[in-house]
Amino acid sequence: MRIPFTQVDAFADTAFGGNPAAVMPLSRWLDDGMLLRIAQENNLSETAFFLPDDSGAADFELRWFTPTAEIALCGHATLASGHVVLSSDTALDRVRFRTRQAGVLEVRREGAGYLLALPAMAPVPRPLPAIVAALGVTDVVDTLFHDGGYAVVVLRDEAAVRACRPDQQTLAAEGRLLVIVTAPGDATDIVSRAFTPAFGIPEDPVTGSAHSVIVPYWAQRLGRDAFSAWQASERGGRLSCRLDGDRVVLGGRCVTVIEGSFLLP
Repeated sequence: MRIPFTQVDAFADTAFGGNPAAVMPLSRWLDDGMLLRIAQENNLSETAFFLPDDSGAADFELRWFTPTAEIALCGHATLASGHVVLSSDTALDRVRFRTRQAGVLEVRREGAGYLLALPAMAPVPRPLPAIVAALGVTDVVDTLFHDGGYAVVVLRDEAAVRACRPDQQTLAAEGRLLVIVTAPGDATDIVSRAFTPAFGIPEDPVTGSAHSVIVPYWAQRLGRDAFSAWQASERGGRLSCRLDGDRVVLGGRCVTVIEGSFLLP
């Protein structure tokens, strides 16, 4: 059995930037154990699987797997999936994906790139002393949490975000969390980094779901709904951000780097 396979660098202007995702369309769902083994074989932060949505709620049903688990929301692999669908049919200007835990997500064309609409998940203040200690950061401005499994540590400036060197083992012991450090940016309005060691990803290159959480915070703090962002990982990624009611709308480009097929034993 051959499954089409496309590797896409999402939130990237050129190859080898942004966040790589594997995108694999299916004709039927394989069992969860097989989907996980395929994701482990791909060994990327996320593998996206989708198939036509028979419910009528969207165009496709979409799921995401890291090398260790299925996850509730993944922005960059949704953007990558939208890129694959829209690149295959130039007559389409948008595509909608029904997900199991994040509702219906939309990707639409915007100039040379795309806009991705994700649920807005505003975090609330919460002390996070163990996470702050594991991050090894000082000059903490705010600590916040969202019950979907997102911990946010706001730092004073971009230099502090770039200097963060977390103890990954200690951070993983805090549970299945996406840990985000963020601050005002130098060349962009905000910067961030994201760590998910409990999911087998020490640092995620560019994280759409992280911006679902930090965009509502920054919109309130900056006093405006639209701004620019840079995720300051080694690969790096630029995003436009807009808070639109209960949606966070992220803009970015994608680059296809590999096309082929996966031979299933």
